[in-house]
Amino acid sequence: MKNGLKLGIALGSGSARGWSHIGVLRGLQKHGIEPDIVAGTSIGALVGACYAAGKLDELESWVSSLGWRDVVGLLDVKLGGGLIEGRKVFQFFEQHMAGLAFEQLQKPFAAVATDLETGREIWLQHGHLAEAVRASLSIPGLFRPYRAQSGRILVDGGLVNPVPVTLCRAMGADLVIAVNLNSEIVGKHLRNSRKLSNEFLAEEARARENAAPDGGQNGSSNGHQNGESDFFRRLAQLFVDDSTDPGSDKNLPMPGMMEVIASSINIMQDRVTRSRMAGDPADLMLTPRLSHLGLMEFYRASEAIASGEQTVEYAMPALSTLLGLDE
Repeated sequence: MKNGLKLGIALGSGSARGWSHIGVLRGLQKHGIEPDIVAGTSIGALVGACYAAGKLDELESWVSSLGWRDVVGLLDVKLGGGLIEGRKVFQFFEQHMAGLAFEQLQKPFAAVATDLETGREIWLQHGHLAEAVRASLSIPGLFRPYRAQSGRILVDGGLVNPVPVTLCRAMGADLVIAVNLNSEIVGKHLRNSRKLSNEFLAEEARARENAAPDGGQNGSSNGHQNGESDFFRRLAQLFVDDSTDPGSDKNLPMPGMMEVIASSINIMQDRVTRSRMAGDPADLMLTPRLSHLGLMEFYRASEAIASGEQTVEYAMPALSTLLGLDE
């Protein structure tokens, strides 16, 4: 930057909305703006780590190729406990970042996690990059917590610092651009759940149609199809609970367990973000409009990336003034 000032970027939490961080970084690059310091929380930690490692192209190529079936395959859902094991989600990251340490990155980078026992905000800046990202992404109730080598049990950093402006400043940033994905999200998750649930129910119907109607002569195939049908039915109920209730109105379905967790986290992160920003505001806030994206709609990456790029274009007059690009 001009005048020797260091520019930091704080990439916030936001589950599937987080792919818009890729678009924001692309939009900045298009105008010759390269942040000197990167901090990320949750999905922001994953995108930020790839950016700091010079792996943004690989990440964008991968996420843009995801379909919703790919996302279901990545999640390895543990329906019995309602948890996502999380191993497959991180396969791409571990393949491209295997053995890579913070000290080897092209830019200073740090991730935020939360100590589950003490509630303390933990800044991850040393050691293996993949482990730090894994810890920062551990959304409570969805992904299993991460046990660090120190013995601490770490979960999603969005619980305590959804948009890590303070971390950026602590790392030496003179100016901070924040990307807040938690704007206007409260209540929106419940409106998205029915669509995803219906997709899973449609898959259940297809599996039942494909079940071999031969009275057991093709038992292994029939059993597999029935098992797949049951899997999609139970998966749908994680998003919308259509359990029989004599007093319920079917036009107003109850949210499933995953949507209750996601919406609760949204409410909390919205309130925490407002509080943190009031105490330490960013020099410029970017807010991609993606409240219509559901928690697990990672397959809508192209839409999210485009929104991130568009947000940068809208903000260019303010960015130019902040960074002195017009001088």
